[in-house]
Amino acid sequence: MTDLTVAIGSLRLKNPVLTASGTFGYGLEYADLVDLNRLGGIVVKGLSLEPHSGNPPPRLAETPAGLLNSIGLENIGLKAFVRDKLPRLRDFDVAVIVNIWGETGQDYCRLAEALGREKGLAALELNVSCPNKEGRIMCLGQSAEATGRLVEAVKGATDLPLWVKLTPNVTDHVPVALAAQQAGAEAISLINTLQGMAVDARTRRPKLANVLGGLSGPAVKPVALRMVWQAARVLDIPVIGLGGIITGLDAAEFIIVGAAAVQVGTASFVNPRASLDVLEELERFCGEEGISSLSELRGSLRLPD
Repeated sequence: MTDLTVAIGSLRLKNPVLTASGTFGYGLEYADLVDLNRLGGIVVKGLSLEPHSGNPPPRLAETPAGLLNSIGLENIGLKAFVRDKLPRLRDFDVAVIVNIWGETGQDYCRLAEALGREKGLAALELNVSCPNKEGRIMCLGQSAEATGRLVEAVKGATDLPLWVKLTPNVTDHVPVALAAQQAGAEAISLINTLQGMAVDARTRRPKLANVLGGLSGPAVKPVALRMVWQAARVLDIPVIGLGGIITGLDAAEFIIVGAAAVQVGTASFVNPRASLDVLEELERFCGEEGISSLSELRGSLRLPD
């Protein structure tokens, strides 16, 4: 049996497979289809202080090997999450990570402070990278300085471990990742969706009401692998890889290039059991390869001579 336990900063997970924010609801929606207790963790959909209705429809458009979404961070807000979702999530033996976002740094801090008072949460993931929301949230993840300031401020508002989810929509993500690390982040999540668009040639209209959306799915995997590898080579904190993971072999590839853990996202729309399938396939792969501990696989990429 392979030891699949992983340490993400101060947090220890039973295995490296988590669900990605925005693709698994609050976790409870999948509880009748997936044994949540088997997962390494659940990252719930992006949470804001107040309920948010998101962008107008249509908000989804399929593309070759991918999905464009422009949901716009629709969510029930802090009060309803704490009242209706968190008590039920506590019944499961799984790490619960809350992805949070705000219009201002103060919003992030107020969320972090409030969630830090609640039992049953393992960490916070700061969303500084959503490509479907106009305004400051988009700018934060594109600036190393702004990202560092935000992480430092939120760090002062909560004792919960902080992960930072970065955008791929930058020229160079490494300085932003380093700034987050310097400010106190315990892990970096890479990548969020790539900005894109889709057009209906017959109507000559965009397929999304918001025109632009975020591309996810297998089409983005090569970009995600590259960005995880580049970040893992220079960071001293763990990198959590996501982007196009469908199979256990996909997960293994991310770990080989340096990821400490992975998140399964769009695959759950196609196959509600995708996260468990990825975990079971990763277990089989490690067994077939004679890997006794996941640390043997992590960062084992063999570069050409």
